[in-house]
Amino acid sequence: MIEYDYIVIGAGSAGCVVANRLTEDDETTVLLLEAGNPPTRPEHQVPLDWVKLWGTEADWAYFTEEEPYINNRKIYCPRGKVLGGTSSINAMIYIRGNRHDYGHWQELGNPGWSYQDVLPYFNKSENQQRGASEFHGADGLLNVTDPLAPAITSHRFVDAAVALGYDRNPDFNGAQQEGVGFYQLTIKDGKRHSTAAAFLVPILDRPNLTVTTGALVTRLLFEGTRIMGVEYLHQGTIHQTFVNQEVILSAGAFDSPKLLMLSGIGNAEHLRSLDIPVVVDLPGVGQNLQDHIQVAVAHQTTQDLQPAPTSNIAEAGLFLHTEGRLDVAPDLQLFSGPVLWTHPSYAREGPGFAATACVTNPQSRGSLTLRSASPHDPVVIRMNYLQSESDLQKLVAGIKIIRQLFNSSVFDDFRGEEVAPGVDVTSDEALKAYVRETCDAIWHPVGTCKMGTDANSVVDPELRVHGVEGLRVVDASIMPSITTGNTNAPTIMIGEKAADLIKAGYRVSEQVRG
Repeated sequence: MIEYDYIVIGAGSAGCVVANRLTEDDETTVLLLEAGNPPTRPEHQVPLDWVKLWGTEADWAYFTEEEPYINNRKIYCPRGKVLGGTSSINAMIYIRGNRHDYGHWQELGNPGWSYQDVLPYFNKSENQQRGASEFHGADGLLNVTDPLAPAITSHRFVDAAVALGYDRNPDFNGAQQEGVGFYQLTIKDGKRHSTAAAFLVPILDRPNLTVTTGALVTRLLFEGTRIMGVEYLHQGTIHQTFVNQEVILSAGAFDSPKLLMLSGIGNAEHLRSLDIPVVVDLPGVGQNLQDHIQVAVAHQTTQDLQPAPTSNIAEAGLFLHTEGRLDVAPDLQLFSGPVLWTHPSYAREGPGFAATACVTNPQSRGSLTLRSASPHDPVVIRMNYLQSESDLQKLVAGIKIIRQLFNSSVFDDFRGEEVAPGVDVTSDEALKAYVRETCDAIWHPVGTCKMGTDANSVVDPELRVHGVEGLRVVDASIMPSITTGNTNAPTIMIGEKAADLIKAGYRVSEQVRG
């Protein structure tokens, strides 16, 4: 019978970190299971080509159900099915979130997750190309760099914002998040630096680490409420592997709750309706689903714009408050880049530039449930985008702010026709209709295995699943509330902190046994 000290399910943004840190102790054995395969496409390396990875074998290519508040549209949700997970197909933006985000997590009953608690873990991962500072590390494994060749329209976006009175911010991850500047990126030597490239590839020769790709985990194995191992499908054969210490579930905000439910952990009524034996009745599994949503303003341009191969498309950004409160995190995030980024119904040939407005603290909440008891069926995803009127109002405000920026004199020599929404779309009602027609995800799903101690939480502040022994969830699904900005960096931080929590738990168990 094959046994490992730890089994990590999912070699994504958090799983690669956990596997690396646990195997630093050469006496600790780890099996890392990944449903996808190594990233072999050239597009994985070229930052500009990340959109070309959508719908490939490296993408789970999920869709929501018809979304009732946005004209019953089904929204595409790309998720990485590849070593590195979504860090191997995303836009590479490195944003940690706002200090208030983590203070809020702690206020919700999660001691140890304040900004001061998590900052060392951000710094631990980071190889900041500007060098070390109070807010940054330079000895970590993950390369974080300034954009290498941002387009002239991205520079103009920054200049326009400064002219309108916004602060120039050279570091969204520094002393303050508010202001306008360029996004830092997880790029190394001009190529994408995923968590697989940063944390996994350099340690593949560790004898205490086993990495199995193309392995779809179908079920967690329990004896009572103690986890014993996992069952997975590999090359057409079902395998069972057992664990001495813990299983770490790092399959992401869609697939971590899916696997919990398939294994009997979730809402008991829902599980029984699918004839799944209930191990623990945890009604919060699959609930509390949150995501960022965005809407675009796009212009044709009078000059040719060719983004550099090292461009991630979303080059410049702005964090701001729409409601005047400066004692909370910014509630709007803008992205700007040198492409004609629009909803397909507004698409035009030729060069252009665009910006999108994103609600950073959406009030809308969704959920996911099992479609069937088969591990091969995707979950039923209901995001409920724009369920909250405040989310809609903030996107309308974002459109107006982008128009102010693009109508600045600094864009005079580039500004062509406004393709979307179009110059005739001006009233609030017309803008709301445009938002419902065209808004899209930024693909930051979180929250479906919420951390906390209330009745709807799934894991405790040490990320241990309530009601069972030997099982933790370590990925974006544990966020009780979504962070302000892109979620990849916070997910990597969660992996770093979890590895220390796991090691501390192991030392305690050894002392008890000893």
